[in-house]
Amino acid sequence: MFEIDQVQLNNMFDAELAWESLPFLLQGVPMTILLAIIGMVGGLILGFFVALARRSKNILLRWPSRIYISFMRSTPIIVFLFLIYYGLPIIGIKLTAFLAASIAFGLNSAGYIAEIYRAALSSVDNGQWEAAKALNMSYWKTMWKIILPQAIRIAIPPLANVFLSVMLSTSLAAIITVPELFQKAQIVAGRTFDGMTMYILVMLIYWPIGIAISFLQDRLEKKYENFMKVN
Repeated sequence: MFEIDQVQLNNMFDAELAWESLPFLLQGVPMTILLAIIGMVGGLILGFFVALARRSKNILLRWPSRIYISFMRSTPIIVFLFLIYYGLPIIGIKLTAFLAASIAFGLNSAGYIAEIYRAALSSVDNGQWEAAKALNMSYWKTMWKIILPQAIRIAIPPLANVFLSVMLSTSLAAIITVPELFQKAQIVAGRTFDGMTMYILVMLIYWPIGIAISFLQDRLEKKYENFMKVN
């Protein structure tokens, strides 16, 4: 069996360096969170309309949406980061690293979110649509007033998982120089030649962020359930 002595442990993780570098790394946390939120909000908006197109009986809407979902779910997010940040300038479109990353995460997450929306909307009984039609309610009024509130309750858990995934994926934005958490760690690692300490520290910082998202998910689910019972 492998045995790790105190000297080897100290070589793996320099607590003093970690403590000294922590404030600098924490400066990247707001950027990480902001990037994840913008990417998620963009995905929520775009994904909703893609999901509606996916459910449409119109083949001109349904098939492009299916291709979009398949493409986004089958290609790595890092490809979109490079394509948008390094590829678009070739045709004269220059974007900041942050904007390029925001667009990439929004487009990519929309593919997953659209399928979550589609499944949630499909889970609502068709009788709801028929009852609304009998009351002469329009499509959009039925969607906003009756169908969507029920679908959201079902969609919250998987949407929270997507948000957590987007949050963790923001570390890839370091590749295009976005000053988020992982990019800060890379700077310190390059200066001190102690990547092990920095990357362990990054994991320890991401961990409570993930716990906080899970906590907010539980709170949101309970709050929404209570809201639905009252209404």
